[in-house]
Amino acid sequence: MPHIKNALIRYRIIDKCLRNKYKPFPSKQDLRQACEEALYGDSTGENICDSTIEKDMFAMRMEHDAPIKYSKRDRGYYYTEDDFTINEIPLSEDDVQAIKFAANTLVQFRDVDMFKQFGSALDKIFDRVNISNNPNDKELDNYVQFETVTEFKGSDFLSPLLKAIKEQKVVYFDYESFVSGKKKRRKVTPLLLKEYRNRWYLIAFDLVKDAIITYGLDRMMDLELSEETGKQPTNFNAELFFKHSVGITANENSPELIKFKANNVAAKYIASQPFHASQKVVKEGKKRTTFELEVLISEELIRQLVSYAFEIEVVKPLWLRDELAMRFQQSVELYNNI
Repeated sequence: MPHIKNALIRYRIIDKCLRNKYKPFPSKQDLRQACEEALYGDSTGENICDSTIEKDMFAMRMEHDAPIKYSKRDRGYYYTEDDFTINEIPLSEDDVQAIKFAANTLVQFRDVDMFKQFGSALDKIFDRVNISNNPNDKELDNYVQFETVTEFKGSDFLSPLLKAIKEQKVVYFDYESFVSGKKKRRKVTPLLLKEYRNRWYLIAFDLVKDAIITYGLDRMMDLELSEETGKQPTNFNAELFFKHSVGITANENSPELIKFKANNVAAKYIASQPFHASQKVVKEGKKRTTFELEVLISEELIRQLVSYAFEIEVVKPLWLRDELAMRFQQSVELYNNI
């Protein structure tokens, strides 16, 4: 069974490689390395050989009608049908059993420090494969609805960027600004990958701006890994960089003490899902609860505070209180101009 499970996993990895428009026409060696790195954490060739990849692609053609062809001109493999993906094929019994095996194994480790931050995701996978003997059952949606996340662009960059971080190499990419809408070529040394609200971000040392900048992977295009060794900022510490941050904003400013009051209904939500690890209750009243936290004040935090509207009142700092008051006033004026 483990051999079957690994084969099914390799099919998915090969499928992803063949659909990666940022690195088209992968060679047999590219596919082998991708499978080895995903399954064993290295690409030495000791665990998977080229003949295994050949057998996998043959099985994908025979069992799943995968339109895999080899391009002599580009010296790599590709799908002859651009929209083909093995993910759209209903799961086989072997697929289901492989998923159940993996889910049941992983869920046992959800309280281990290494996996604690992924506990809810592991629980969701475990629930999905165990709530019905047939995860392909379309009628299940009539009784159980799971939260869905919109797929974002740039996930194909995760692996090459991680490689660049480990090897301390310079990367180039085009980046589109949300403000101007213009694209500009960037030259950076990748430092850290961070996920926030189901989106991935790259924290990198920009070699032109001579500063640490955060880039959204969904706005990257034409990523290019170089052989140049990148400049590493001496003051960067991945573990401490976001210590005082809410979201993906981090800088050299000092954190500020924020004090706010929330009505008792909102307080329950805020206590169950804190804005930041430093958040604490300093006073519980009959109608309102007072909280404090020490963080860098960012746009992400302000938006979270605004989302509670009249249910919370920021007491300090005064400039943040004034900022929220201004935004609420602008909102009132917007709705009055009807």
